[in-house]
Amino acid sequence: MARTTYRHGDLQRALVEAGLELARESGPDAVVLRETTRKAQVAASAAYRHFADRDALVHAVSMAAQAHLAEAIERAQADELAKLPPDADAVARSRALLRSVGAGYLGFAWAEPGWFRAAFWVHEDLRDAAAPMAAGPGGKTPFQMLAHALDAMVVAGVLPADQRAGAEVLAWSTVHGLATLTIDGPLRVIDPATRRALAERLLLMVERGL
Repeated sequence: MARTTYRHGDLQRALVEAGLELARESGPDAVVLRETTRKAQVAASAAYRHFADRDALVHAVSMAAQAHLAEAIERAQADELAKLPPDADAVARSRALLRSVGAGYLGFAWAEPGWFRAAFWVHEDLRDAAAPMAAGPGGKTPFQMLAHALDAMVVAGVLPADQRAGAEVLAWSTVHGLATLTIDGPLRVIDPATRRALAERLLLMVERGL
């Protein structure tokens, strides 16, 4: 029996959570209105109270998946910073911040490929790069966390200020490329140990190349 007792706002969250379940299993293509409402135990027409069409629903699921990615990056940053000695300087901390953004990004792609695919479901531009619904518990989206790490590198004198512009695009493209190739491309056959070794070299390459 369809549930009809959702309070205001609960239904929208329930639909997004149901969409996340579908995306986690099979990626964004699996997020369809009828299946989402079935999982949320509401009438098929109920989704249209909150989402104009399927694209609007998948967009909301995409933002929620990015929030999960941001949380994964936050955990990676906490782990990486915890490895530093108490007297670590700004240079070491800024390098650790950048490295952990990439490590968290790749780790999320490998652990949650369905959510990773959903997180980067095609958008028109970067207008959602700072969207609150894509932020993790710390209040920053994945893109904002990358920007923060790069800003810290400038402050620490690691990254020249005149090379700061566009650095997000360069770092993001490089790491995203490896993530995509290893979950959906020809590099998906690489064993986990080799994959991790390549990731470490790639992150070092990004750090030094910027």
